[in-house]
Amino acid sequence: MASVTTPVAAEPLTITRARGFRQRWYRTPPFVAGLIIVGIMVGLALLAPLIAPYDPNQQDLFNILSGPSSQHWLGTDELGRDEWSRLLYAGRVDLRVGFLAVLFPFLLGTTLGCIAGYFGGWTDTVVMRIVDVVVAFPFYVLIIALVFVLGPGDRSIYIAITIVGWVSYARILRGEILVAKRQEYVLAARGAGFSNRRIIMRHLLPNTITQAIVFAMSDIVLDILAIVTLGYLGLGIQPPTPDWGAMIADGQQFITTHPGLSIYPGVAIVIVGLGLSLLGDGLADLLRPE
Repeated sequence: MASVTTPVAAEPLTITRARGFRQRWYRTPPFVAGLIIVGIMVGLALLAPLIAPYDPNQQDLFNILSGPSSQHWLGTDELGRDEWSRLLYAGRVDLRVGFLAVLFPFLLGTTLGCIAGYFGGWTDTVVMRIVDVVVAFPFYVLIIALVFVLGPGDRSIYIAITIVGWVSYARILRGEILVAKRQEYVLAARGAGFSNRRIIMRHLLPNTITQAIVFAMSDIVLDILAIVTLGYLGLGIQPPTPDWGAMIADGQQFITTHPGLSIYPGVAIVIVGLGLSLLGDGLADLLRPE
């Protein structure tokens, strides 16, 4: 007599990915390298009040445009302010604004993408037409225009990036939801009488948000570059608060005699961008189903 085997329920995708992440993260070189680089840069920014030798706005007019020394590791700027201290505090400001500027469009885009993909119909049509309108404008042009209208400052940066940036997350989540809502586990949840909110939050979102998280890593780089560009144009973080973009702009007039004033913040931006890019590539490898 043939033996009867009892079917085993398939393991949820989120549990599989979480287990794979724990087992493989330290064997993924891009993720480890990105984590180390970003960790160091964030650590320096957070510890700026403890490790910066001077107040970033403290002026020494008798020691302007000095070269690197034991007192000023990276020299001083045109107002005698310590370049190393300003670099640390500028990173503290730009990284904070950059990470928060990603959070708001991530939440808005994820919410609208889930609603559009799950319910479809006129809801999907309205959301996607708005997406098409926003995508029709170049990213930086629209950001600069919005900040110019709203006025300089971090609040305007948050609003402008949220208005422009949410569309990418909405498109990603909508596409994932359109595929996932036809899967058997979603049909079973509907058959069991679960509410739409529970199906989206408990079943669909955990299995579809991976691509949005991976994209957020590269989006942080784009947002930090936007923040630096606005600072360079005088529309970003306002003086006397240090900002990498403003530091590059201020040092531009001394580029032939004291190039470090513009090079140092530029190198910091490149290092942060490299670390976040590696972190995003590593996350994509780790969260990809085996």
